[in-house]
Amino acid sequence: MIVADPDRLCPRPQLVRSEWFELDGTWGFAFDDDDRGLADRWFAEPEPFDRTITVPYPPESELSGVRATEPHAVVWYRREFDAPSIPHGHRLVLHFAAVDYAASVWINGNPVGGHEGGQTPFSFDITPALRADGPQVVVLRAEDRPDEGTQPRGKQDWHPEPHDIWYHRTTGIWQPVWAEVVPDLHLRELHWTPEISRASVVCEGELSVAPAEAVTIRVALRLGDEILAEQAVRVDRRRFRFDVAVPALRHGQDRHRLLWSPENPVLVDAAVELHVAEAPTDTVSSYLGLRDVGAADGRFLLNHLPYYPRMVLEQGYWPQSHLAAPDAVAVRREVELVKELGFTGVRVHQKAEDPRFLYWCDRLGLLVWGETANAYEFAPEAVERFTREWLEILRRDRSHPCIVTWVPVNESWGVPDIAMDRAQAHFARSLYHLTKSVDPSRPVIGNDGWEIPEADIVGVHDYAPAGASLSTRYGDPDAVHDTVTNGRPGGRRLLLDAAAPGRPVMLTEFGGLSYVPAEDEKWFGYATVTDDEDLVARLEQLVTTVLASPALAGFCYTQLTDTEQERNGLLTADRTPKVDPARIRAILTRPAAAIPPEELNPFRERT
Repeated sequence: MIVADPDRLCPRPQLVRSEWFELDGTWGFAFDDDDRGLADRWFAEPEPFDRTITVPYPPESELSGVRATEPHAVVWYRREFDAPSIPHGHRLVLHFAAVDYAASVWINGNPVGGHEGGQTPFSFDITPALRADGPQVVVLRAEDRPDEGTQPRGKQDWHPEPHDIWYHRTTGIWQPVWAEVVPDLHLRELHWTPEISRASVVCEGELSVAPAEAVTIRVALRLGDEILAEQAVRVDRRRFRFDVAVPALRHGQDRHRLLWSPENPVLVDAAVELHVAEAPTDTVSSYLGLRDVGAADGRFLLNHLPYYPRMVLEQGYWPQSHLAAPDAVAVRREVELVKELGFTGVRVHQKAEDPRFLYWCDRLGLLVWGETANAYEFAPEAVERFTREWLEILRRDRSHPCIVTWVPVNESWGVPDIAMDRAQAHFARSLYHLTKSVDPSRPVIGNDGWEIPEADIVGVHDYAPAGASLSTRYGDPDAVHDTVTNGRPGGRRLLLDAAAPGRPVMLTEFGGLSYVPAEDEKWFGYATVTDDEDLVARLEQLVTTVLASPALAGFCYTQLTDTEQERNGLLTADRTPKVDPARIRAILTRPAAAIPPEELNPFRERT
């Protein structure tokens, strides 16, 4: 599914139909600071909507046209649209890719449903609420209270203005709104899990309703003109799961051409048809990557072989649009910039990134550590809220080959007393096991940075300002072992469980180099440099020290871009490189001592 026009990339790129249309653009908009809209029936009246907003940009942002950065806990949206012709036996489904935080939706004054969770999509069959003629009216109410600490918030500030490492809030709609015409019985979900050693792919998903009689699902997997697999399976229930054999994977000397990696991002196109009484009723296009990931013997493994991730921290934040990307082209360009700098992956920080970003990581070849927004307080309500949203993220994103590690918690956010409070430690451990139970195919880090209760990879955050300090702590296996078991590079213990042999150790945050700020500049950073040459010299010193360690299995540099008052990016906030990207790339792509030449993938240079 190669997309020639990135502006037409479906917001759900792994389950695409031809009959979909966008509902972004100009909407009516209103603040509801007194929270009276429900009682006054704003969902049924146009008068309260006294201003307009450009969707999907949050009202705090410039591109929204509102630019109201002060807190507003409740906001309302309204739009009229013309529904397409809906054939007999079909439905119209309305999709919201993400609304922060709790949403309620009405169509023509009729409630159609709600959703809680600011990072994940939701949809409704709105067919019963449609008018027979004339424009249709969709109204959405969003509630996002800045002072609610049990709500997963990520880097969104609870103060009126951004401070330290927190940014402007993102309220309401911040990812695309779209709709599609679907058959009454249709494919609602579709997931792919490659199993390379078994020469197969697991296809699973869900139908919109339980079929009245058995139906047939036909799958065709293609690599260009080459047919890799064709299979038809009888399904008599709503959820389905079956194996698709891929015989070409059995050829051990040839299968490397099929395997996805950052250096060789091969994607397999998938066509899936739902047949009722031998007639096709629903057809969708999808794609998948054939690859496996793991961790063993102190190494990160990609396609059974040692691989050294060279990642960068990605906040996914733009000055003019905040957590929403300014446009679809900017989403692709972000991935291209990361690769041009010489990185092979990103750790998307405190955000579940737009699936269109994941699509370009899949297509162009970029590893992703899947993270999400954390809460600030620990309570039973926080456990419920986070767990529900995390499961929705796993459901949405687990078919993307680019995602190679799951990171539910960062630096004890939401579990601030995890080392002392047994309930918090149990919660973090439960997230590790819950994630592995839903997706056993990827490594999981229960809490990245420090106070790690359970993990397949030990992720350490260490903002040492000079290479000598990093060398002392990570220069050889004995130093790494001592740091992991006894050290406190972030001021806290690194492990809450026993030091298990064989787990890879990665420096998953380090660097953070910023230019010396002006006296009146609003600024946050970890270490300062004086000019471009100093930036290159210090970056080279830090990265060279990390690459020289035979005991570190990979790294993640902080960070890709300047973001609000965080001025430690390799790019400015508008994505302008601070120094020539070729100079950065030359530093980042040097050999890593942790993977000797004899351990390198023999097919890597060939592909």
